[in-house]
Amino acid sequence: MSSFASDAAGDLAGLSRSLRSGELDLIRHIGDLEDNFEAREPQVRAFVPEEGRFSRLRREAGELLNAYPEPAARPPFFGISFGVKDVIHVDGLPTHAGSRVPEARLRGPEAACVSRLKAQGALVLGKTVTAEFAFFAPGPTRNPHNLEHTPGGSSSGSAAAVAAGLAPLCFGTQTTGSVIRPAAFCGVVGFKPTRDRVSGDGYIHLAPSLDHVGLFTTDVKSAEMAASVLLEDWRGPAVSPSSRPVLGIPAGPYLAYGSQLSLAHFERACERLTRAGYALKHVNAMADYEEIMHRHHLIIDGEAAQVHRVWFDEFGDLYRPKTADLVHRGRSVSPEALIRALEGRRALRDTLMSLMDEHGLDGWITPAAPGPAPLGLESTGNPVMNLPWTHSGLPALNIPSGTTADGLPLGSQIVGRWDKDETLLAFGKVIERDLNPGRDGDR
Repeated sequence: MSSFASDAAGDLAGLSRSLRSGELDLIRHIGDLEDNFEAREPQVRAFVPEEGRFSRLRREAGELLNAYPEPAARPPFFGISFGVKDVIHVDGLPTHAGSRVPEARLRGPEAACVSRLKAQGALVLGKTVTAEFAFFAPGPTRNPHNLEHTPGGSSSGSAAAVAAGLAPLCFGTQTTGSVIRPAAFCGVVGFKPTRDRVSGDGYIHLAPSLDHVGLFTTDVKSAEMAASVLLEDWRGPAVSPSSRPVLGIPAGPYLAYGSQLSLAHFERACERLTRAGYALKHVNAMADYEEIMHRHHLIIDGEAAQVHRVWFDEFGDLYRPKTADLVHRGRSVSPEALIRALEGRRALRDTLMSLMDEHGLDGWITPAAPGPAPLGLESTGNPVMNLPWTHSGLPALNIPSGTTADGLPLGSQIVGRWDKDETLLAFGKVIERDLNPGRDGDR
């Protein structure tokens, strides 16, 4: 659990039991959320401002209590609040996508992921800050562990909200590293499912062929609880609760993008797992990593230009320079080049899965980011460690695994097999326990 988590925003299972039984009064819980919000949000700035936020929440909580007066009939997420990245549509709340484009031009139907949680009794706490159009131009959000450092992005507000104890669950999106990287920087669990296991309907895409809806929680068990509602065709745990996976370390040019500090931490995390009885194997992989990166960025450029074709023609002067440059680059991508790049996604997935089969791997383990959260708010950091797993569409988890000497979080990224999210999350709970996150730091 985040060091900032409170009774107002903790693990989902505990909150669910307390709220459904009535042990924790829902209206009192909203008050606790408001007190916590007033104490932390002005510094962290994780949420898009909303006038009358807690009046709305109290009204919605009252409606929920009237709909479910009997505790035994209450749905699993009764009264649990969640944040929604401000590229994802929510009925009754505007979507700005971190931009100055008129909100009326960005409207759309509520996202299926939001509707699913609301149908289970969850309450929308509000929209969380995003980098402009889920790219790299950052918003005002700060890292709760050190306000002078970035929280990462583009799902900046969602990661920071969970880390600061403002919400137990938040949605993000990931096109390269926008869930796993900010989760690592903020010291929370981030989960990016297999591509399309969570519906892509109802949000403003960056690159539709690469975009994933993901989520942030305080621990893996909470991520699993949310995933069981959100993922299509959830199949339940697939492994023994005590099973330890065989993990591959991708040897080759990919790991060279980690900093010395990050790689030293990663080595120590792997040593902890080895001592706990895990089999870790170095496997040569992604020798063509520069080509993979080039292909991934070409897809983002080309598809983003298509997504923004009409908006940019009309409101291009309102776009921030980083986003405008993206659209301009994308307009020079030929349809033929984009088709060739798109074909590479499946090839990478097949290659990685073949390596897993050949070496008997249940998953991969890597650094979650090149290092801790960088100083300053001008950049959201480099998603290079997350790129191949998003490109291939494989499911991934950030598990907090230590801190730097000055208290900035560090994470380990666990990647599973295609469409085996249930297995990844089951293994993730065991790995989380054996990495002892946050206990001693990583000094």
